Amino acid sequence: MFYREINFFKKKFRVIAPDARGHGKSTKPPNYTLDDHIQDAAALIRHLNFQSLSVIGVSMGSYIAQGIAIEMPERIEKLVLVATKSHGEKSSMEELFDRYEEEFQGLNIVEKLQKSSKFMFHDQEKVDRWLEKTAENSEGLTGREQSIASAALADFDFRPALSKVQAETLVISGSHDGLNPPAKGRETAQRIPDALYMEFKRSGHAPNVEQARLFLGITDNFLD
Repeated sequence: MFYREINFFKKKFRVIAPDARGHGKSTKPPNYTLDDHIQDAAALIRHLNFQSLSVIGVSMGSYIAQGIAIEMPERIEKLVLVATKSHGEKSSMEELFDRYEEEFQGLNIVEKLQKSSKFMFHDQEKVDRWLEKTAENSEGLTGREQSIASAALADFDFRPALSKVQAETLVISGSHDGLNPPAKGRETAQRIPDALYMEFKRSGHAPNVEQARLFLGITDNFLD
């Protein structure tokens, strides 16, 4: 999913882009949690012996990034959180299904995911091209695998611990994001010491895709 960012940033940085468990080319266990994702990433950082690094996370990746920055604050130099939130009793997708219950009534998980796109994104054409390219890189999740992945993102709350984050932090939300609305990104930024907050006016849940040039330019400048 990050082919564009990898190709851009590898010109200046060493880029590590792991597939989270249950996703991409990683194994698909029958259950796992957000903390499993965080501990996997932290273990990889320790294994590679990175004493200082920057972390970029979008949506689920931004939750993992928050967990890493809380767990090992002394190692994370810069942090970019995109389309993010800092807490949730349900996954953002389940919250979306509940918010528009009549729209999704009677649909299976695959049908729900297909229909949810209109609530999530602003520039659907760019997102569709991105998803086509992503499908060439890796097989998508089955409906069952998607349900397991979604369940892992329920019932977490980083808010009490975000004050521990030492990284210089940039939070980016999309104005049209119906999955993690801008208010949730703004709340996250307010709880991280001295964090910067930006809202992309022509983006939904994928600012890095819907306004890719803006995202890469701003992120590149921030990392410099």
